[in-house]
Amino acid sequence: MFGWGRGRGKRADDAAADAELSAEEQDFAEGGPFDESEAPDDQVERLDLGSVRLPVPEGGQLQVEVDPAGPVRAVHLVTEVGRLTVSAFAAPRSSGLWAEVSAELADQLRKDGAQVHAERGDWGIELVADSPKAALRFVGVDGPRWLLRGVAAGPAEHAEECTKLLYAVLDETIVVRGAEPMPVRTPLPIQLPEAILRHIQQAQAQNNGQPG
Repeated sequence: MFGWGRGRGKRADDAAADAELSAEEQDFAEGGPFDESEAPDDQVERLDLGSVRLPVPEGGQLQVEVDPAGPVRAVHLVTEVGRLTVSAFAAPRSSGLWAEVSAELADQLRKDGAQVHAERGDWGIELVADSPKAALRFVGVDGPRWLLRGVAAGPAEHAEECTKLLYAVLDETIVVRGAEPMPVRTPLPIQLPEAILRHIQQAQAQNNGQPG
């Protein structure tokens, strides 16, 4: 099991401005997430998804969203206290993409009827949203030419536990950006391990009435 190195964020004072801080104002603590070039030589077991390598919480189950055409849309970690989603995106060499993305995300969440406020965490600004379906927390980390976004979603009564679990996962995640140029905000490709991919293909075949 991996560490629990992050505490809860503190609510931002300037709610009107959503406390959207510039990259220069953000405080980053030691630890991950790590770029591939600075990946630690540790004993943490990580699930290799191509663009991200992330630890799986004890008892966690993998949930995969696959487009009909084939590409993997998202990978979720389902736990007893909620669902965690970690995604990586291409970003410019200059940091600060999360400030822009989080502002747009907050606007969209409000349009969808959620109550949203910002808090300051170890990686900068975090968004906390209460919707009829779930309590949500969005954490963004600006890295070298990548943006890592983590989302915790679950029942309100488990929000604090789910948040701590998200922090722990992000703290041990490794991002593999690759050298190829990509448009900003493009999701970095997810590649499933062969065993998981084969299991999904067999399940799809059974659903289509074909022999596995």
